[in-house]
Amino acid sequence: MELTQLSCKEFAFELASKKPVPGGGGAAALVGALGAALNTMVANFSVGKKKFVDYKEKHEDIIRRGEMLRNKLIYLIDKDAENFEPLSKAYSMSSSTEEEKIKKEETLQKCLKIACSAPLEILQYTYEAILLHNEIVDISSKTIISDVGVGVQCLKAALYSAYLNVEINIKSMNDDEYVLKTREKSKKMVEDGAKLADEVFEKVVIIMNE
Repeated sequence: MELTQLSCKEFAFELASKKPVPGGGGAAALVGALGAALNTMVANFSVGKKKFVDYKEKHEDIIRRGEMLRNKLIYLIDKDAENFEPLSKAYSMSSSTEEEKIKKEETLQKCLKIACSAPLEILQYTYEAILLHNEIVDISSKTIISDVGVGVQCLKAALYSAYLNVEINIKSMNDDEYVLKTREKSKKMVEDGAKLADEVFEKVVIIMNE
């Protein structure tokens, strides 16, 4: 099943069902894609406006990068589900004998890294999309400035959600070097991204009240 081909209603139904996918990773990717889409919408409405005529190339660049990020995040909805399937099967492997226990653990360790890859990408792309909102907030039409705020809050939620999906996987890994490197990288992106998202949101509120 291609999750991205489902309607909004169907996706929500599948998310609520007793199935391993879609789960938090897919939800994070979708929310992140929506946040990126709102950035592009604001840029599309702002480009060519008399007040921002000098920023036409900037707006077009933001639109181009925003579309790339949105498409990458949409792709990761299905990729996350695809990557989780081997891990789900690994957890069900028999461990009755010592040999089976060793085989299961080896398989789990391999599958945990595969399952962790999509959330790491979601984390990276949502962080980049927050940077885009920071670029658009001062050069967007005031009539739709609230959509910058909505978009950046979607991205902040996706950022934290992807981080949780990274953490739930690495906590069961025995590769200490990989765990340390991954944890440091993801934690920094969350801290920096959330801080910037809050700053953009506060700026939105100020602009709305001017």
